[in-house]
Amino acid sequence: MSERSDAVVVGAGLAGLVAASELADAGRRVVIVDQESAEHLGGQAFWSLGGLFMVDTPEQRRLGIRDSRELALQDWLGSAGFDREEDHWPRIVAEAYVEFAAGEMRPWLHAMGLRWFPVVGWAERGGSLATGHGNSVPRFHITWGTGPGVLAPFERRVRAHMAAGRIILKGRHRVSELRIVDGTATGVAGEILAPATTARGETSSRAVIGDFEIEAGAILLTAGGVGGNHEMVRRNWPTARIGPAPQKLISGVPAHVDGRMLEIAEAAGGRVINRDRMWHYTEGVTNHDPIWPMHGIRILPGPSSLWFDALGDRMEPPALPGFDTLATLKRILSTGHGHSWFVLTQSIIKKEFALSGSEQNPDMTGKDWRAVLRNRRGRNAPPPVEAFKRHGEDFVVADTLGELVDGMNAIAGEPRLDRAHLEAQIVARDREIANPFSKDAQIIALRGARRYLGDRLIRTAKPHAILDSAHGPLIAVRLNVLTRKTLGGLHTDLDGRVLAADERPIPGLYAAGEIAGFGGGGVHG
Repeated sequence: MSERSDAVVVGAGLAGLVAASELADAGRRVVIVDQESAEHLGGQAFWSLGGLFMVDTPEQRRLGIRDSRELALQDWLGSAGFDREEDHWPRIVAEAYVEFAAGEMRPWLHAMGLRWFPVVGWAERGGSLATGHGNSVPRFHITWGTGPGVLAPFERRVRAHMAAGRIILKGRHRVSELRIVDGTATGVAGEILAPATTARGETSSRAVIGDFEIEAGAILLTAGGVGGNHEMVRRNWPTARIGPAPQKLISGVPAHVDGRMLEIAEAAGGRVINRDRMWHYTEGVTNHDPIWPMHGIRILPGPSSLWFDALGDRMEPPALPGFDTLATLKRILSTGHGHSWFVLTQSIIKKEFALSGSEQNPDMTGKDWRAVLRNRRGRNAPPPVEAFKRHGEDFVVADTLGELVDGMNAIAGEPRLDRAHLEAQIVARDREIANPFSKDAQIIALRGARRYLGDRLIRTAKPHAILDSAHGPLIAVRLNVLTRKTLGGLHTDLDGRVLAADERPIPGLYAAGEIAGFGGGGVHG
């Protein structure tokens, strides 16, 4: 016999927890189902750095950053493009989100106890025109407590409603069908999976021990994206726009981020749009202590590392560290290879390298101010970065450039890189450091970065010659393509209603979070 509820939320990640808590606050009875264990609430958000896009905040103003909703929307539109017929709703949702990010978002979260690291990060700096891609100002607000810190207030709210009987959480329940009756979504059906003893993020069993049905007046899909499903990533890869997918991909998300519900919703009549719009990072390194299959970690670079393609050619703007991910991805793939290289010094790595993810930032995740100051203002890089330098298969450390290039070629498996060619480019760059003037766009950019107090304090090394032994040893890092974010998704309107092929809402069916990608148009989560 089927169970009945006011609403079913499919997916217990951040979007699902927010939606369920809001529904229960409004007096609705909610069932949350998730294919992973019930104790592992939070989905991919648990592993995140907890960075939030907010506009004109006290944190920005304290650092002298002048932001506004007009500037933020200009940046958003410059990045999104919105050049397709199906971008009507994505644009409307984006405009509404910028309004939210510049208005009630921070007070709403602050009232629930969220706080943010005082240095606002500057992600995706663009490197083109004012109307082009990127953020004109720093507006990446890292939550104190990282991803788990973002989840905490919503998990508290959900568990309080569970104790009161308004929310029922069903882990190891995998939805395989959306029930549609006379064009209206009326419920979900699927399989009960065997209990799992795996740790959070590890691949769990898919053994079936039963089935279930739940009827509800509203079905809300919050099941996340496709980054853990490389077959689906490759099937939807934007080859015409950026070139073919590389042979090697590493995963920035666990295997359960599998995209199943996108296909199930599409089979039920929902329209998926912009499925070729993805966001895969170019600075991925293989995790030396993996949790999920092909586990990769993204380096969050400062602006000083020299970036070379697989052939040993230094990449030109906007393919600079932290400036334009998709343009850089296209540039890397143009070589016929899927990897690239950072070349840097110990002085750069200790000041500029950060690793994305809650588990790679235990000081911030654990809200330990003393550890944060010690790790980010000390003589060495933060301990997780130093651990990758020592144990990571993509890292080379050497005292001389010749030894460094030999190590890089050993990692690549063939003598593709020529020491003299690499040295000539590095020496040319180093000559530009001697003056306060330069024609080298990267040097101009890093000097500009140091005008921002936050970057000068903890994110940008003092300019120096790469081959100056006083700043050694030399370090090279092979960078792989890291799957992460789904930008396309279920076509939704401003109320989160899933639209059919004729753009009419499917009664009773809603979507939120990464599976909807802002109306199927462009933002993760």
